[in-house]
Amino acid sequence: MTNALTVIPPSHSLNGQVVLPGSKSITNRVLLLAALATGRSVLSGALKSDDTRYMAQALTHLGAVIEQPDATTFVVENRHGLHAAKEPLYLGNAGTAMRFLTALAGTIEGRTKLTGDSYMHRRPIGPLVEALRQVGVDITDTNGCPPVTVQGHKNWTGSLTVDPTLSSQYVSALLMAGACGHKPLDVILAAKHFGAQGYVSLTIDAMRGFGAHVERTATGFLVQPSQYVARDFAVEADASAATYFWAAAKITDGAIDLDIDPSHSAQPDAASYEAIAQYPKMPAQIDGLQMQDAIPTLAVLAALGEHSVRFVNVGGLRVKECDRIIAICGGLNRVCPGTCDEGADFFTVHPLSGASMRTASRREAARPTVIETYDDHRIAMAFALLGLKLPGIGISHPQCVAKTFPGYWDALGALGVQFTND
Repeated sequence: MTNALTVIPPSHSLNGQVVLPGSKSITNRVLLLAALATGRSVLSGALKSDDTRYMAQALTHLGAVIEQPDATTFVVENRHGLHAAKEPLYLGNAGTAMRFLTALAGTIEGRTKLTGDSYMHRRPIGPLVEALRQVGVDITDTNGCPPVTVQGHKNWTGSLTVDPTLSSQYVSALLMAGACGHKPLDVILAAKHFGAQGYVSLTIDAMRGFGAHVERTATGFLVQPSQYVARDFAVEADASAATYFWAAAKITDGAIDLDIDPSHSAQPDAASYEAIAQYPKMPAQIDGLQMQDAIPTLAVLAALGEHSVRFVNVGGLRVKECDRIIAICGGLNRVCPGTCDEGADFFTVHPLSGASMRTASRREAARPTVIETYDDHRIAMAFALLGLKLPGIGISHPQCVAKTFPGYWDALGALGVQFTND
């Protein structure tokens, strides 16, 4: 694919059906659990993307046997137990895989090194490293970020404290790995309120599905030593991917049939449907603490809406694949200066329409712009929505969507959206 893709605003409503990829969050969790389980697991409806490919490849280097009989299935077996990797595990910019596998390596006898690309080397992992040290894991990081080197063992001590404020993935990683020990593990949370707590619930549900015993406590979670048991598992469609098509339908006054019901999904980003459904009169304030991956979509939608929207509790966006607050506000302000104001953990999007504008005719003032995506899949997919209304919106490095949704551009094309390559 070329270095930039320009979206041509469609002259018609977007109508049709889109088959969403499987949830990345669920796929990576059940891949790891199946690799730990005794027996043969069939994971159907799974996501095949860069992130899950890195996870599957790393698990094979750790001793799991993984087959891929079709485009949405993994067959996973743990035949002889897991072992330390002989070569460094390269994980690109797959943050989920990095955090989960770092904790897993802490339960495996021997030395394992985990590394990634230049973006990964700026993503924080220090709180997870500190928590693992508390249970006797010999682990080093690089200024609080990957690469990390882990000398693991199974005899974890009885408790640890973890700060979850930067990422709920630290908690999920410790819970899944903690069930592999010989004693109960008390995971104490240094903060009761943190972002994306729904993903910890996804983790617990998946663990219980594979036979683990986890319970909530007044201070966090208690994980019993468990023998994970293989099972067949159907992965739910990805709610984060659904946000782009919920928004596309509203922007173009269309109807797009998706294979997910937001009212019955346990994925945190499904909660964004309520705000999307109110377009163009979106809520004046949106709390992003528990649905962070949906915020780029909601921000672009707000720019096309009727009044200003303030996004709060979004500081966690600064430590994603890129600093997403900078990417969102920078992109919107390049299209039309003054569209977005930012703070440390909030930003405000002002509409490009005529309503509530501090300057006249902002939409008319919008200019053709190539959006810098910083190779961040969510920035690319969200800003493509802006191009459904505004001419000349280009997306740099459009191939970055392969991280979680390789077929994104094809899905838009099947709805009648056209592009030009630059």
